Amino acid sequence: MKNLSAFAPGPHHALRIEDAPVVRVGPGCVRRDLPSNPGVRVWVVEMEPGSLWPAVDQHDARGEEFYVIAGEVIEGDRKYPAGTYVTFAANSAHRPRTEIGVRLLGINLM
Repeated sequence: MKNLSAFAPGPHHALRIEDAPVVRVGPGCVRRDLPSNPGVRVWVVEMEPGSLWPAVDQHDARGEEFYVIAGEVIEGDRKYPAGTYVTFAANSAHRPRTEIGVRLLGINLM
């Protein structure tokens, strides 16, 4: 498959998630920031089995949304499997963890 990470001018862009740079957030936790439109931050988080996000994730007045692509994420005492869409209210906080591993696609408004 052709590497689509080099963008060509035009009305849309494409990037394979695996081609996005990896940012190591903490033990077993990585983030890949994806290109997006102005005012929107899009990312993929991958957490290895048994990992915990390294710090409490505090949100501002815009909150946060993510979609569980694969695996399962645990927020507090609730488990969210693949196919689940989760939103966090303005000024909320959370600290995700996983027992089996997880891949999330998230969106933050800037």
